[in-house]
Amino acid sequence: MPRFSVIVPAYKVQAYLQESLDSVLSQSYPDLELIAVDDASPDACGAIIDECAARDSRVTAVHLAHNLGLGPARNAGVARATGDYLIFLDGDDTLAPGALQAITDRLKATGSPDVLVYDYARTFWTGERIRNRLAHRLREDGPASFRLADRPALLGMLMVAWNKAYRREYVEREGLAFPPGLYEDTPWTYPALLAAESVAVLDRVCVHYRQRRTGSILTTAGRRHLDIFDQYERVFGFLAARPELERWRPALQRRMAEHFCAVYADPRRLPRACRAEFFARASALLRRHRTPGVGADALPLSLTRTDRLRQTLMRLGARRTYRVLSRLRSAGLATAGGARVLGRGLRESALRLHYRIQRMLPLRPELAVFSAYWHGGYACNPAAIEAKLRELAPRMRTAWICEPEHAAGVPTGTTTLRPGTAAYWTALARATYLTTNVNFDRALVKRPGQVLLQTQHGTPLKRVGLDLQDRPAATPTADFAGLLRGADQWDYLLSANRHSTLVWEKAVPASYTTLEYGYPRNDVFHRATRSDVLELRERLGITQGTTAILYAPTHRDYRRSMPEHLDFERVLRDLGPRFVLLTRTHLTYAGGDHAPADAHPRLIDVSAYPSIEELCLASDALVTDYSSLMFDYAALDRPIVIHADDWEAYEAARGTYFDLRACPPGAIARTEDELVDIFASGHWRGSRSAQLRAAFRRRFCTCDDGHAAERVVRRVFLGQSTPVPAIVPLEDRHPAPAAPSTVPEPTPAPLAAGLWP
Repeated sequence: MPRFSVIVPAYKVQAYLQESLDSVLSQSYPDLELIAVDDASPDACGAIIDECAARDSRVTAVHLAHNLGLGPARNAGVARATGDYLIFLDGDDTLAPGALQAITDRLKATGSPDVLVYDYARTFWTGERIRNRLAHRLREDGPASFRLADRPALLGMLMVAWNKAYRREYVEREGLAFPPGLYEDTPWTYPALLAAESVAVLDRVCVHYRQRRTGSILTTAGRRHLDIFDQYERVFGFLAARPELERWRPALQRRMAEHFCAVYADPRRLPRACRAEFFARASALLRRHRTPGVGADALPLSLTRTDRLRQTLMRLGARRTYRVLSRLRSAGLATAGGARVLGRGLRESALRLHYRIQRMLPLRPELAVFSAYWHGGYACNPAAIEAKLRELAPRMRTAWICEPEHAAGVPTGTTTLRPGTAAYWTALARATYLTTNVNFDRALVKRPGQVLLQTQHGTPLKRVGLDLQDRPAATPTADFAGLLRGADQWDYLLSANRHSTLVWEKAVPASYTTLEYGYPRNDVFHRATRSDVLELRERLGITQGTTAILYAPTHRDYRRSMPEHLDFERVLRDLGPRFVLLTRTHLTYAGGDHAPADAHPRLIDVSAYPSIEELCLASDALVTDYSSLMFDYAALDRPIVIHADDWEAYEAARGTYFDLRACPPGAIARTEDELVDIFASGHWRGSRSAQLRAAFRRRFCTCDDGHAAERVVRRVFLGQSTPVPAIVPLEDRHPAPAAPSTVPEPTPAPLAAGLWP
């Protein structure tokens, strides 16, 4: 009996089906059966399924004689399933690498629940990938498993079958089955959640939900969209047969109203000829099942006032008023520019007044506010310090400033603050401790008694601060006076090494105290174990026994567009199957994955991965150009290769504090051919590379011993004047070991000319 039965129905998805099937069969957790159902598809889906079954004995090919639709096709797969758990995957979607391992680990940790809900990301045809905006509802805090009544917000998430794993015995006991017609997920998913004795969640993207440019059923107009009414009748029929679940009726009625309005508002779904019929049937069904009650209040839908009004009008059958409201709203959006400007000005004035009043109130001595990378996610030195502060001083209350899309990554127990809100300005006015790795709002007025810690976010190779006054093309801002005004508010500046101390004190002169304690974000390099490294590699989809190269170049000040320094396809082809390339673009080019949809299978785009430290731990070597990441990676004592293909142009535009070619952390390649040769010949991990890295570590890694965060917390937050604990000598440190490799050590060939300084 396999652990999982993965059921993949297929109809007119020949362009995507092979990728979907491969995403299942290539999972690191192999205990599965794949049941691929050809729903009498007129294209090559059937042949693709048969070819897959011929290659892999875990595949069961099912061919339906007639096209029955997605629901009956899934039922045909369920009928042949023998696994402990059922997982559904549409033929144009894919499982994320490592998904099944993560799911089985969570099932074990939560006592084999009836239903496990996991997360997904929408993958657009443009290449953009966006995680579910309600991912925060999948936080794994609290009881391992629970009843839906304990977390009713799950009912407000996308009601589809493919973001959940179902215990097969539970499905059979409840007699769950998919109905025919469109919106077939509705009468399956609601009963599955409502009747479950135990539910669990997994806060991880396990499915990539493809957003097709054309061909999606849900964006194709037709009368089939009227099937939605029969599906909801089935849901309420299920409720009628289960009196103990009747209290959920108000919540389901709200979800139904939301669903009806969404379908009616989508111009791609309903033909003009059936819109009146849809509205009338929706109104009748909403009235028939309307039962106000407490259950509705437990379901957070985040509806606007307009949304609530539309639902009310639809329930009352007031279609003309509904249409007028929609037209007025559209017209209002077109003419609201001036009103928005006026409203924004009034709001900002009110917030400034609020901030001024809050500054008159006493400071809160046990409140510490943190931020990183211009209010991005929970990351870098501030995150490591915040975590250590909660450990060493649990009485302290911490808050993290971030945009809403990053809130899910903030630890439980740490308050999130949205920039620009009243709560944000209250925290800046009342917190005793402020920590960032860039700068706080220019409007910040630091009060007497407040302590501001500036951690920075990298050892400077390139010029910074006042040293950019003669480099206007590379200067982020010409407001050097403003830069110094901000620095005048710093009480402490965190430095990773003596080089950084000397640079910052000259480039940003102010009266702060420099703490040469090392970088807290690198502490994890000394805490992580071999098993941690292996788990990270599996999560990233790195095949066991391969060499993972992390490629992380910095941005270029002398050009606007993202440069393409390497031909990834060619590099991977020349290096061969024992190498995997993890590519990470600089924050400057942030905005989604950058690998093309048809990228090489051994090319993994980790640009959106939240933790650069975890990527360092998972990799065997770093390839970079002039990124400060090299100084952090050196603390791991793993090979580093510099790809300096445009040193002269970079030096002319930005300027550097030393010639990297004279004291590199490892081998240097000036061309793509030289880079390939360094890895193919084994020089990337040879004795000369080790010698260069050792010299580099002695110069730049003097303080990164795994205790930097503790030293910062004890000095800044606990008031201890002596650095505690003392810095561990370089020779006594034991950073996390790299993953064991089955690749034999090559005998280094003679170096090509010019590869070494």
